[in-house]
Amino acid sequence: MILEDILYSQGIGMRRVCAGLIQRGLVQVQTADGIWQTITDTAADFDTDGPGELWFSVQGKAWLFQAKAYLMLHKPAGIECSQKPSAWPSVYTLLPDALRNRPVKGGKPGVQAVGRLDQDTTGLLLLSDDGTFIHRMSSPRKQLAKVYQIQARHPVTPEQIARLLQGVVLEDDPKPVQASHCQLHDSHHLEMAITSGKYHQVKRMIAAVGNRVEQLHRSQIGALHLPADLPPGQWRWLNAQERALLG
Repeated sequence: MILEDILYSQGIGMRRVCAGLIQRGLVQVQTADGIWQTITDTAADFDTDGPGELWFSVQGKAWLFQAKAYLMLHKPAGIECSQKPSAWPSVYTLLPDALRNRPVKGGKPGVQAVGRLDQDTTGLLLLSDDGTFIHRMSSPRKQLAKVYQIQARHPVTPEQIARLLQGVVLEDDPKPVQASHCQLHDSHHLEMAITSGKYHQVKRMIAAVGNRVEQLHRSQIGALHLPADLPPGQWRWLNAQERALLG
């Protein structure tokens, strides 16, 4: 792939912007021996399909070439998972321009959130520009478990846990929804897993058994845990092993 197309595919800017950056000597590519080399030829060709990594730098900012973007983000509170938020900042403002501007054929540019978390809910959020991946992760047929840490207002009783496991009826759906896993850590702290994703589902399930969610944190999707070393508001690429944990 030629260098101009590489920069464009990664969301660095429009093609003329990418060409200008290259021609002005503001783009470097890391060679196989780890040396950074300035490239001024927009048509310089690089192997993007090989087994090795391709790193390039634009105006001093290094970037790993990715044909498709697969990200995890530690969502903080006070952030909406929307491109057009109503009252709070958008989660997309936590990402660099290159990820928000990545061209996507036949769809919206940039990476998209895989599902949503409420503005006051924290934890693991996946983002991608791979439509097939997003659909697969979001499909009810996949039965992908999402694990939440719940701080309840009132003590959680064994009867409430039993009802959550058996299934509760929400106002907008006569079909019961149930937790696939419940574990009480202390009187007010419950870990719960669900495989569906209805609107405000966890909060409404807890309300249906006579309690209330005070704090909600998603700690796990499938077998993928939110890393302890990823602070709120930060993101990173998913590696192949982590993607495999999502099934």
